[in-house]
Amino acid sequence: MGPNARGALLSLLSFALYATHDLIVKGLGATYSPFQIVFFSVLFSFPLVVVMLIRDSQPGHLRPVHPWWTAIRTAAAVITGGAAFYAFSNLPLAQVYALIFAAPLIITILSIPILGERVRLRRWIAVIVGLCGVIVVLRPGVTALTPAHLAGLVAAVGSALASIIVRKIGNDERAEVLVLYPMLTNFVVMGALTAFVYVPMPLEHLALNATMAVLGFVASVVIIYAYKAAEAVIVAPMQYSQILWAVVFGAAFFDEWPDGVTLFGAAIIIASGVYIVLREGGGGASENTPVLRNRSRYDTAILPRISTLLQLFARRTARRD
Repeated sequence: MGPNARGALLSLLSFALYATHDLIVKGLGATYSPFQIVFFSVLFSFPLVVVMLIRDSQPGHLRPVHPWWTAIRTAAAVITGGAAFYAFSNLPLAQVYALIFAAPLIITILSIPILGERVRLRRWIAVIVGLCGVIVVLRPGVTALTPAHLAGLVAAVGSALASIIVRKIGNDERAEVLVLYPMLTNFVVMGALTAFVYVPMPLEHLALNATMAVLGFVASVVIIYAYKAAEAVIVAPMQYSQILWAVVFGAAFFDEWPDGVTLFGAAIIIASGVYIVLREGGGGASENTPVLRNRSRYDTAILPRISTLLQLFARRTARRD
């Protein structure tokens, strides 16, 4: 098996694990507030992340080099986590993914003011077509729009903003800063909000929260090996396989059957996103490749971003060499 094929299979496995993580979010969302689910997810993720971070022997401090960008990115990630979990709890899985998949389109737009990226006509057309796909999914005036739909869009925008800021400051900031500040903020903010909506969790539901933490961590490790094996332009589009899992899980566990309009809108969004990835990977069309650097997962500030894990992994590899 060639390296690109191996990377593609590993990334498909990773996003299957992420989709299973989101399935548990939706299942718990029928009983608990998104604030409580996020809080316990962070709580169970801390031991895994701390073990990973203490293995990094690079000297330094945890004060951010870019405090304002770090603060904005932290706020965006925390908002994204709460919004995404709320959307998953109240909308069909396939519809949530379709909305979150708009993030690469928003990254392309944000790359202009934040990174100074030049977006040429073809990528602008892809962005406009993709945003039309979002309108197809939402069907304003035909289907009643709910706060959950707005939450899905907020998650897409927040994830895009967090991603583009990491692209801007990632070379200067320590990976530990990029990991710990959002997680600690999530823990404090969601813990405070949970105090107002707390519902006691039986042991089996606490176990599901712990399972979510393990699934997210394992998926992150698997995708690292996918990016090591294959080119980013091969791995990145595999995130869209989650829409297939959304259809399967939605039908099997929640009796959700996405209609043709939702699938059509999702297909438009996915096609636009894949085109942007291919354009960035082709060379000459993008100076910063902001979408490819996104590493394909919306940012919830519960687990480290894939790009941050890759940064830590590369640093350890360099020390061994």
